[in-house]
Amino acid sequence: MLRRRFEWRLRDKVLQLGDRTRIAGVLNVTPDSFSDGGKYSDPDRAFARAIELEEEGADLVDIGAESTRPGAAPISEAEELRRLVPVLKRLRNKLAVPISVDTYKSGVAEKALELGADAINDPSALTFDPELARKAARCNAGLILNHMRGTPQTWAKLPPLPNLMRSIAAELDASVHRAVRAGIDRRQIVIDPGLGFGKRKEQNAEILARLGELARLELPLMAGASRKHFVAKGSPPETESASIAAAVAAILNGAHLIRVHDVKAMKAAAEVADEIARSGAGS
Repeated sequence: MLRRRFEWRLRDKVLQLGDRTRIAGVLNVTPDSFSDGGKYSDPDRAFARAIELEEEGADLVDIGAESTRPGAAPISEAEELRRLVPVLKRLRNKLAVPISVDTYKSGVAEKALELGADAINDPSALTFDPELARKAARCNAGLILNHMRGTPQTWAKLPPLPNLMRSIAAELDASVHRAVRAGIDRRQIVIDPGLGFGKRKEQNAEILARLGELARLELPLMAGASRKHFVAKGSPPETESASIAAAVAAILNGAHLIRVHDVKAMKAAAEVADEIARSGAGS
């Protein structure tokens, strides 16, 4: 499908969206992430990985210090900052691409922005800590609003979400209005349907197939299927292949940004998907 073009404002940076798929490279600095827990919990390793993600073609580096895997227990603000701050200090002014920080805590967002982050990726879409929007607004930072249903501790018990796309669209729209009331310009906002965040396995496939329905919110779309439980297969290479397949589906259905762990492999797949999408839009 033909994607609308946007200029995503991130403090003193602008990321052009819609001309080609942009890739957000995931950097987990957690000891317990389901995909790469502990691998980059050392600040020096995290720094090296961020540089590597940029070299591999990431358009954005998304850093998370608290796991949102199913069943994960929440951590304190102090612990999240203990993991995050040394990494942000090392990375300050070292990357040409923007940095986003994955957090739902306004205090963590404030400190991350103070240390040079360009955007906040809120996995709760402002439902856990609405004050986060004001912190982002004060810095003119970018804001990613990720739809979440329930909490990681309750996801396994949740029934299928009724009126799937209508519910996601309505709840994201409410979060967008909340952000705008707090002083965020719509040009700073990206929305994400929250694949795996409280949705049953079969519903994630439906979200990908119907992703284009969220275009009516007139905001750029991000999708993050990479290494989620609903694409998990028998081995890491098989899961990576499944992740790429889901990401390509998202691109063909209108995603502007793809959040991935393996940037190099995804970049090659995204180039082909973009070519297919352009050919289809022109027919």
